[in-house]
Amino acid sequence: MELKVEKPVRKYESIIIMHPDATEADQKALFQKNQEIIKNFGGEVTRVNTWGKRKLANAVGKLRMGTYFHSYFEAKAESIRELERTMRINDKVLRFMHTVLDPRETISKHMDKYGEVLSGSIARDQEREAKAQARRQTAAGGAPRKPKEMRPSK
Repeated sequence: MELKVEKPVRKYESIIIMHPDATEADQKALFQKNQEIIKNFGGEVTRVNTWGKRKLANAVGKLRMGTYFHSYFEAKAESIRELERTMRINDKVLRFMHTVLDPRETISKHMDKYGEVLSGSIARDQEREAKAQARRQTAAGGAPRKPKEMRPSK
């Protein structure tokens, strides 16, 4: 007699970076395929967020930009293998990462933490952009500079 051990459904977080030239139809097709795979393995997609086009930390080939997506879902481990297999085949997917979330916390708690981190990141980006704008303005002659002989010596 053979015993079948049912594998548990786990909570996952996923980040997918697609080619910046991928059309909206390409994006929808990828996520419909992913949803179908997750449902076939007894899972459920909880949320998908679009971060939009952003600069890549490291260039992928000659690409410096990518379209970012972030999602939460519940699924079995076999579904992750299948998701990764299909994403490796898709030439519009540049990078992807699946992370198992802490099983002791609910997905809504993970989403709240994500929201806090994201809002902090957005605030830092806006502050950085404001400083860069101010530097560009002064470099373009926005603020008068003292003549060299009037500057304090080092």
